[in-house]
Amino acid sequence: MYDFNGLKVLADIPRQQAKTRGNSTALVFEGRETTYAAFDKHTSQVANGLIALGAKPQTRIGYIGKNSDAYFEVLLGTAKANTVLVGVNWRLAPPEVAYILNDAGCEIMFVGAEFMALIEKCKAECSKLQHVIAIDGGHTSWPAYQSWRDKQKSEDPRVPINADDDAIQLYTSGTTGHPKGVQLTNGNYMAFFQCAQEAKWGAFDAGDANLVAMPNFHVAGANMGLTTLAQGSKGIVMKDVAPNDIFDLIERHHIKSLFLVPAVIMMLVQNPRIKTTNLSSVKQMFYGASPIAEELLKTAQSLIKGCGFTQLYGLTETVGAGTALQPSDHVGALLRSCGKPYPGLDVKVFGADGNEVKVGEVGEIVIRGPTVMKGYWNNAEATAKSIKDGWFYTGDAGFTDKDGYLYIHDRVKDMIVSGGENIYPAEVENAVFGHPAVADVAVIGVPDDKWGEAVKAIVVLKPEARATAEEIIAFTRTRIASYKVPKSIDFAQSLPRNPSGKILRRELREPYWAGKTRRVN
Repeated sequence: MYDFNGLKVLADIPRQQAKTRGNSTALVFEGRETTYAAFDKHTSQVANGLIALGAKPQTRIGYIGKNSDAYFEVLLGTAKANTVLVGVNWRLAPPEVAYILNDAGCEIMFVGAEFMALIEKCKAECSKLQHVIAIDGGHTSWPAYQSWRDKQKSEDPRVPINADDDAIQLYTSGTTGHPKGVQLTNGNYMAFFQCAQEAKWGAFDAGDANLVAMPNFHVAGANMGLTTLAQGSKGIVMKDVAPNDIFDLIERHHIKSLFLVPAVIMMLVQNPRIKTTNLSSVKQMFYGASPIAEELLKTAQSLIKGCGFTQLYGLTETVGAGTALQPSDHVGALLRSCGKPYPGLDVKVFGADGNEVKVGEVGEIVIRGPTVMKGYWNNAEATAKSIKDGWFYTGDAGFTDKDGYLYIHDRVKDMIVSGGENIYPAEVENAVFGHPAVADVAVIGVPDDKWGEAVKAIVVLKPEARATAEEIIAFTRTRIASYKVPKSIDFAQSLPRNPSGKILRRELREPYWAGKTRRVN
């Protein structure tokens, strides 16, 4: 077990590892290796560069880019400056990105090559955004990251940092159509490291090669990298997830642990190389972000011999912490469970009256503990609705069995989870409503073998209006991120509503989920 006593805040990670294993490899990215000593230096340079640009403590710093070693340098560099990294989902449409940058009040931002044109479109709408740094260079007016970094002083600025200071701000989709900024503090992360280790999955040895494959704007992507670095392990960073590349990296670096969403696990088991690649180094496979089909899990277990599978259930608002289904529990009916609470966290199921329900009875899953977020940025109302008496109300419906295992049954809220991405119907409906032929629309999630759930729109056309499903889908794609766009559209004469006018989504979902033992896929 790694001793985290030397870590008080995220900024201590590079400091501590540089002292104890400075010559060891911290990160590997596309053939480039960075030692812990170099990583410590680079994070100090980033911190000094931000301070030189006028960043004060708790200033929000935007980041939009594919996974890279630079992301973790910037993340820990912002930590040393006591600023807050705002990870932006690069799959979002320009209006959505602009909203996040304005909501966070980002003054400085780092941009990957693939998204420079997107930020150029957004920048005019973002009045506070003064400085943009090009991660991969190649911009006519924005400085290239590496040359900008290397011009800065390498001495650690040693800015005072408190446990309650925000460290990372990640945005989740909002039921009203606007995403909410989740404030994760240094203290939240210190608690997360300890809880994850005590939950038996987040305990890595120094030098272990771990794959960092999930997008950095997801809590799962950030967590896998940070948990690796916090324990002196070696992070093998993937820019884009591709099955053949994963197989190559496993063989080349003898990867021991990796976190993948079920959709990627499916890609691996369906790839012929699963039977020819030497996977003997892989000892831990973590999965989560969306539930996994039992048959897929059984297939993966049979093909990746000697590997323990661990299901992780949590939310951005809890630093991804919640419950873990241990490898030894991956048998029989427990395959449908998401496990037991992390040590140090309380996970219960409450009824509508705010009291805990009986064993086997369905209610809303709530979580209490030191990993629960500080709140939603600039949104006291949403924070008050989500955190009550220290309990975070997840919006997920579930139940526990007599042995304390948690099962997710459905969602109290209407969120759709497709390929690990959270999608709220309201924002999709807003986009579809903009089509001139649409009179009414409801968006639901329907079962999908690959992505878990797929977005479906039920559309009522205006009298005399004509539009095909393809036309509406194409129109919607211009207004929201592609992963939110309906994959299919059904047409109806009317939508079921309650007396107050609220759409009865459960009625709409029922035909598609008939015969399913749980109403999330």
